[in-house]
Amino acid sequence: MEESDVRKWIADSFDVSRETFERLDLFVVLLLEEAQRQNLISRSTVGSLWDRHIRDSAQLLSLVPSECRKGRWIDLGSGPGLPGLVLAIIGGMDMTLVEVRARRIAFLQHVRERLDLGNQVRIEGRKLERVETAPHDIITARAFAPLPKLLELSHRFSHAGTQWLLPKGKSAQEELEEAQRTWQGDFALVPSQTDEYAFIVTARNVRPRRRS
Repeated sequence: MEESDVRKWIADSFDVSRETFERLDLFVVLLLEEAQRQNLISRSTVGSLWDRHIRDSAQLLSLVPSECRKGRWIDLGSGPGLPGLVLAIIGGMDMTLVEVRARRIAFLQHVRERLDLGNQVRIEGRKLERVETAPHDIITARAFAPLPKLLELSHRFSHAGTQWLLPKGKSAQEELEEAQRTWQGDFALVPSQTDEYAFIVTARNVRPRRRS
């Protein structure tokens, strides 16, 4: 999609305000500026940034029932805020961003300040293993770890009703099959709207399998 099409898709899908689009515009400006100093996004995606990164992130929100979107979210390995910051801008939910790399933490802090998201977005600038355990309603992670390892590291942030939204590439089916050897739950693969070879692993009621 071209930028204008993505904007229309966002407006039609989420009924966002003018202020939301202003924040998205500023985020894009800041992302492109910082991408000249550190490797935040692939250079090949700069020309299609609104589709490959903004819509790619926002599509996760469309997988959450509207009455659940204001829950407590956590984004693992948030990097430059994809998908966490985009979701927070559009959805207005409480969002925790977990990121360990110092330069990316600094960028997230800068964006949070410039977009006035201080009361909404929390940045955990440390390894996930050092983040205090707390229940979250939605867990997201983009290119954080293979699915079995991701579930092992992050299950302590879930509760019985937590929804997992995990973008994956063409290895999604293989990763899911591997994860289901040690984890059970209501898993599904949803095709990505922005990449014909990618999928989103969705899950609820995730729990370790009992060893026989």
